[in-house]
Amino acid sequence: MPIDLRAATDFMTTHARMIDRRRFDHVLGRGDVDATLAAVDAYRNSDGGYGWGLEPDLRAKESQPGGALHAFEVFAEIAPALTPRAAQLCDWLESVTLPDGGLPFALPIAEPAGCAPFWAQADPTTSSLQITSVIAANAHRVAAVDPAVADHPWLQRATEYSLQACRSVDEHTHAIELAFAVQFVSVVHDTYPEAPEILAHLGSFVPGDGIKQVAGGAADEVMRALDFAPMPGPGRKLFAPAVIDTELRRLADQQQDDGGWEVDFGSFSPAAALEWRGYATVRAVRSLQ
Repeated sequence: MPIDLRAATDFMTTHARMIDRRRFDHVLGRGDVDATLAAVDAYRNSDGGYGWGLEPDLRAKESQPGGALHAFEVFAEIAPALTPRAAQLCDWLESVTLPDGGLPFALPIAEPAGCAPFWAQADPTTSSLQITSVIAANAHRVAAVDPAVADHPWLQRATEYSLQACRSVDEHTHAIELAFAVQFVSVVHDTYPEAPEILAHLGSFVPGDGIKQVAGGAADEVMRALDFAPMPGPGRKLFAPAVIDTELRRLADQQQDDGGWEVDFGSFSPAAALEWRGYATVRAVRSLQ
């Protein structure tokens, strides 16, 4: 499944934001930990959370769960290097966690310009399995090398909430929520005894070909096998090897003439549309490597 890595590099240099250029260098094995952490620090607030458009379609200044997701992605990518920012982010997440242990999909936004409606109009009083599970999944990747995160009470609360909420997933669960739940349970699969049973439950709602329409999304927006299981692990066992092979070949074939990758969902500002392409290119090259 060959790709044009030189063209991908040129695309990132020409079009991607600094944080994704730094992440791309880590994918290529030449990352600078300090420089990468400096790049993500640009999105950090004094409360320990992250905002300022670290989530491209959530351009508000305030610290948000969506920003925490992307910060943990970076902290996982620099492993085994550690940063105290990870435990500090857990502290912030603990401060906004709801009584049941879950996180709201988004917190109130003072200036919603450039923010997707689903962020700006989210209910801050209701826990979201979608955002809690995917943040917890990335935090667990960091926890594998960082004891301060592994032992943090927020992560335990978020994990317990997510495991319990995953049991309530059914045929009506939104495709993105289902995909993030599968990612989460795959990460904790070997740590929590109940995880294999829960993964089997989730898998009963995942189509064999991995293609599940995203309700309310773009006409051609779907979750695919690599959204449910982006990297090798227990989640990949939900699919026949031929499905994963087909999806990897499809991903390689989606490299554009300019060297980058596109996304299949709509963006809510011109800046976000381009930023998502840099993010998608990092993700594609990592998966294919």
